[in-house]
Amino acid sequence: MPIKYIPFIPEPIEGQAVLGNFNRILKYRGADDVSMTLQRGMPLYELEKQETVGKNADGNMVIRGECVSSCAYLKEQGIQMDLVYIDPPFASGADYAKKIYIRRNPKAVEAISQAEQELDIEELRAFEEKMYGDVWDKEKYLNWMYENLMAIKSVMSETASIYVHLDWHIGHYVKILLDEIFGEDHFRNEIIWYYDDKFATGGNSLDKNHDLIYLYSKGDGCVENPYLIPKDEVSKRALRQKVNGKTVDVRDEDGNKIMVEYSEKRIDDVWWIPRTISKNHSENYATQKPEEILKRVISHSSDPGMLVADFFGGSGTAAAAAHKLGRRFLHCDVSLNSIQTTRDRLKAAGAEFSVLEIKDGVQLYRNPVQTMEKIKSLIPGLKKTTSLSSFWAGAISDSKLGTVPVYVPNLLDSFSKLLDEVTVNRILHQEIPDLPFSVKKVIVYYIDIAGRKEIEAFIRENDSTAVELELRDLKEVLDDVVMGDYAEFHMEEARDSLYGGYALLIDKFLSDQVMREIREFNRKGQISSTKKKSFQPIVISEEGLELIEYMSVDCTASEGEWYSDSEVKIDKLGYVIGSDGKTKKFWDGTIRSEKYPLRLKIRNICGDETVWPVDDPLANMK
Repeated sequence: MPIKYIPFIPEPIEGQAVLGNFNRILKYRGADDVSMTLQRGMPLYELEKQETVGKNADGNMVIRGECVSSCAYLKEQGIQMDLVYIDPPFASGADYAKKIYIRRNPKAVEAISQAEQELDIEELRAFEEKMYGDVWDKEKYLNWMYENLMAIKSVMSETASIYVHLDWHIGHYVKILLDEIFGEDHFRNEIIWYYDDKFATGGNSLDKNHDLIYLYSKGDGCVENPYLIPKDEVSKRALRQKVNGKTVDVRDEDGNKIMVEYSEKRIDDVWWIPRTISKNHSENYATQKPEEILKRVISHSSDPGMLVADFFGGSGTAAAAAHKLGRRFLHCDVSLNSIQTTRDRLKAAGAEFSVLEIKDGVQLYRNPVQTMEKIKSLIPGLKKTTSLSSFWAGAISDSKLGTVPVYVPNLLDSFSKLLDEVTVNRILHQEIPDLPFSVKKVIVYYIDIAGRKEIEAFIRENDSTAVELELRDLKEVLDDVVMGDYAEFHMEEARDSLYGGYALLIDKFLSDQVMREIREFNRKGQISSTKKKSFQPIVISEEGLELIEYMSVDCTASEGEWYSDSEVKIDKLGYVIGSDGKTKKFWDGTIRSEKYPLRLKIRNICGDETVWPVDDPLANMK
């Protein structure tokens, strides 16, 4: 349950219609629900600090949690954003996947013999894992975007600007929302990000080679710094200045115009920036954007020391660019993969920050898509059906009752996590009446509930249907579901003179979740295999060290917030990325530390992290 609800706007602004213009334009289904949730406010949940990198005197934050819940925390703390850039889902209907690379097994002699060689990327075995689905019903998407934009506005300073990065699928609809929320008078620019390094799609329609970025200010004033880029050709023109309000040419002592060469120009509202990310700068993240976009955004609309926020942070490009440009940063994302990618990226760049997690419901796996798929698989007998609306997750076949529709809260939507009168009212008066006449019962799962007795009383008082509504706690389904990874390791005195101290050697590593992904990959590959195109399955060694991506040891605390006193990341070629950066050293299955390690953290190649206490076999060595 939320601790409390934080108002979106402290006091109603006179003359501002909440959803007024938007409703008149679209009249979309669910608008009343939005109005009621706005009145209720943003849910404030408990926040837990996971790790602090460096001293972090500037208060930089990397938050795992949803945008609305994060804004509730920020507003409660009185923290205001000076600049916001967001690159939310585009409602494009696309699924985004992460390529998972199997690392080299350091126990294998033949792999060690290749340690100093440049390995061919094509030799690496990999599979894809779905990160999130950008598959939205348009009305639900706009509903969701409105809530997020209202939340973001509530934590922006009066001189702040916001850049909203979208594309042709939904951009024109969202601009209507932005006009409603920030005001048409505060619209600054529609920026076109143009790229011509995209594969041609063919067909008769023109290739779509641009994205849209809408720039709004919260108030009448905002930071607007010039940003210069090189010109294609150097040009000459007369030097001019203002005299008595008029612009005139500047002349020398002989009365001749002073000509000046210009090799740079100010950016306009069309940005030609290639979309391809070079190999050296790629974070292996499907939605990563070029850093040059964020350099322009941050340089133009903020000053050094200001706080730059991205509430759909992805690969962390905004936070990384802000750090390089001397700004403070806030990165927020609901995906654990995003938090890990950004954390590693910022640490490599020398940034200082805290990693925080909002305890706002169920975070069973690395991202909402995986969690939703897992939840649905755990409900006995639940199957998808095309005869029901998308509101229902599916249905259960009962021998006595027939088809029983099942509702499961959508983890992408912060408000559906809480079963309240708004949702129940919709179920009773909108969703149940639309069901086939033969339906006698529905099951409604919830993560949090606004008082079970109160909701049950509301159902009794307002239910005019003949359909039974059964409430079930989703957390009871999820108890003891996640099977953690397993590791065997031992400690030795480090013989490496560079490190000294201690060495933890990983003897065995098992990950049930990753192995399930690999088995499914192999199964699909074998089905599609032919004589002409045979399939080579992924085979993991008995030691399983190929499944490790990252390790860290905490020599400071045995519980609570994590302190990474030493860490090792293994890149997809099997080389070590240590605390001091990339190396050409092949990982040997070991992590070393100067101090005695108290805890060991291992991240598997899919992103799951597990922590083990380090036993005390070398107590006499301390």
